Amino acid sequence: MITETEKIEEFVEHFITKTDGLFLIEVKSAPGNKITVLLDGDKGVTIENCTAVNKALYKYIEETQLFGENNFSLEVSSFGVDRPLVLLRQYKKNIGRTVEVVLTDGQKLDGKLLDANEEQIIIEQKTGKGNKMTTKTTTILFNQIKHTTVLITF
Repeated sequence: MITETEKIEEFVEHFITKTDGLFLIEVKSAPGNKITVLLDGDKGVTIENCTAVNKALYKYIEETQLFGENNFSLEVSSFGVDRPLVLLRQYKKNIGRTVEVVLTDGQKLDGKLLDANEEQIIIEQKTGKGNKMTTKTTTILFNQIKHTTVLITF
């Protein structure tokens, strides 16, 4: 039997196909019918994107009586730059940006994300300063990665 969360995922996936570059990261369900939908986009996520998904999803939940007569709360938001990357599509979107990769053994690597595919990522690491600066590329398999976050640089 399909769960309420799966029905919401299906609805959101279908709804956002009309929005260029928008994609679903996850739907979380908490006790008390608290639903959180996290979106990302190839070109970012706007407040208007979140509002449109929220309105459509709210209407869908009420019309289908997904939770019967019970109350529910709904939050639709962007994934957020401070959260670890989840999907390959997010890695590809962030090629060229500086990332911090935490490996399963606890080691941290910082570098510019050069490439990502189904099996691995490649980062460029720079060490030293001025004339003594060296650059190396490091290939990291996904099964070695605990999590990766994008570093914000100003």
